[in-house]
Amino acid sequence: MNSTSKIENLQSPDAQLDLRGTPCPINFVRTKLRLEQMAPGSVLEVWLDAGEPIEQVPDSLKMEGYQILETQLVTSDDNSGFFAMKVQRPEQEIA
Repeated sequence: MNSTSKIENLQSPDAQLDLRGTPCPINFVRTKLRLEQMAPGSVLEVWLDAGEPIEQVPDSLKMEGYQILETQLVTSDDNSGFFAMKVQRPEQEIA
């Protein structure tokens, strides 16, 4: 039983946004503003902390019409981790 779907067209992001240490809802607002500056169809990789950020930001973006392509846990040598989430701006403008 596979509960996570694998996206085949994993593309490298067009831009990256490090929001580690940024509280909610500021991290969502910054992500949305950055996406609005990007061309339609562009992919933004956002780095988010565990807990509330990774729980709230993807859901909020989906409600705004953005597509979450991939979310991946990244761990470093000191066992601190963060999530790298790739989100795509829609080809058409969001109403």
